[in-house]
Amino acid sequence: MRVYSEQKETELVQVVCNCCGKKLLVENGSLIEECVHIEHDFGFFGTKDGMSQKFDLCEECYRKIVEGFSISAEEWERNELL
Repeated sequence: MRVYSEQKETELVQVVCNCCGKKLLVENGSLIEECVHIEHDFGFFGTKDGMSQKFDLCEECYRKIVEGFSISAEEWERNELL
């Protein structure tokens, strides 16, 4: 969950893991801790037709979820980081 400043709507104030509730490190409006941010728009043929959701996961919660996959997530090393 992301919280933005009331005075400056684009300034990030806080990020909280939606799974465990951990507060992630934010300094000067920038997230400085690893976080997985997911935004999804549901289409048709499901129980959430026309709905949208977004959430944040800390690295530990993401790891626990991925470890529970029946088929492993694809993984590769990037040569360049932004």
